[in-house]
Amino acid sequence: MNKLVAAALVLMAPLVLAGYADDRAEIENLSNRYMVAVDAGDIETVMSTWAEDGELIWVFGHEKGKAAVRKAMSGFGGARAVNIPEAAKSRPRTRHQIINHVIDVEGNKAKTIAYWFALTNNTPQGDVQLLYFGHYEDTLEKVNGKWLFKTRHVYNESRDNRSLFYPGLGEKDPRQGAKK
Repeated sequence: MNKLVAAALVLMAPLVLAGYADDRAEIENLSNRYMVAVDAGDIETVMSTWAEDGELIWVFGHEKGKAAVRKAMSGFGGARAVNIPEAAKSRPRTRHQIINHVIDVEGNKAKTIAYWFALTNNTPQGDVQLLYFGHYEDTLEKVNGKWLFKTRHVYNESRDNRSLFYPGLGEKDPRQGAKK
């Protein structure tokens, strides 16, 4: 009997690992699709990444529900109105990047942490510069076989909502070790 159970576990292990790998790939792709859509001003694709009761917590406030997230994101990134001269052959852009995904999946729920940064060529000298950086702390849920953001907490470590330390990243209060 023990040999039978062991054989079954050996045969099932690849299926379990494949399921985790698929979930991880889908979640990472969701984050990437969100970033590309934000820069393109593609609000429909941005909204396709959100759960109906999703929450966005960011430097501009706390948006609760898909309608509130849509309203907030409709004037952000590439969706922001820009005055471009008729004869223009190019335009300044901002590109958001997302890296260092840490993804924990438990059934139809997941938590992720990832770093992000934004580059821009919208500078007086026309070069590329770092605009902002920070990290995401997300919760996701799988709805009808599709991963969606349930909460997206955007920490912009270049703006007003930066903190002394981030417990979600495993950081501890740096003042605690300095006391003697």
